[in-house]
Amino acid sequence: MDRASVTGIVSGFILLVWGMSNGGSLTMFWDISSVLITIGGTLTATLSSYPLGTFLDVMSIAKNAFTSVQQDLSETINTIVRFADKARREGLLALDEDADALDDMFLQKGIRLVVDGTTPELVRNILETELAFVAQRHKTGQSVFETMGAFAPAFGMLGTLIGLIQMLVNLDSPEAIGPGMATALVTTFYGSVLANMVCLPIANKLKTKSAEEIYNKEAIIEGVLSIQAGDNPRIVQEKLKSFLAPKQREEITRPSRVREVPGSEIPMDIR
Repeated sequence: MDRASVTGIVSGFILLVWGMSNGGSLTMFWDISSVLITIGGTLTATLSSYPLGTFLDVMSIAKNAFTSVQQDLSETINTIVRFADKARREGLLALDEDADALDDMFLQKGIRLVVDGTTPELVRNILETELAFVAQRHKTGQSVFETMGAFAPAFGMLGTLIGLIQMLVNLDSPEAIGPGMATALVTTFYGSVLANMVCLPIANKLKTKSAEEIYNKEAIIEGVLSIQAGDNPRIVQEKLKSFLAPKQREEITRPSRVREVPGSEIPMDIR
């Protein structure tokens, strides 16, 4: 679970409710007409803007903003460096079985393409094409919540206009002015809360996680191509360390220099 997302949204609502309760009863902020206008209008307008399948997946998309499944780029780089070392000692075909044990499907695909003898240009093209489609899928999920964040205040304003019309039409009936004014103000309130405390934060978190995943996959592409080129593990490591912040670079394991012990097939590590 992503603690930042959960803590931010929950804390925001707690502070909001606290501020609302200081001025009187919370029931004054409840109006069923305002709920239907704001939330219902936002959902129906969003439904009109996207394919049905994309709209129905909105909850599973939102779940990604609250999950904390993060790829450790430092560990990925260590794995790539180990693969580079093994490829130099035993050849690319020796990586076939090790690729099956990888949890990262993108890295696994890249290693298998290399083992199968695919040309470097085609390897890069295949991986970058997959990366582009990943980015497009992520962008669609982000745009759903950005659209909802744009529609919510608009429907809040629409509810305000409806409430004002009801109020002005019934100026000769004092008992109708209160409900009309409540609808006018509360609907704008609902629209602002829905947009700024739910939809837009989720869209921003999805955008951040998408950028991080794409960045990690770009590092994997460079690592896979370095393995295929037969680069020295130290060169591979230094190349991939440029993808990390200075503090993260300390987590990278220093590769061993390997030499054969005379009269033996067992390699000896030299630190």
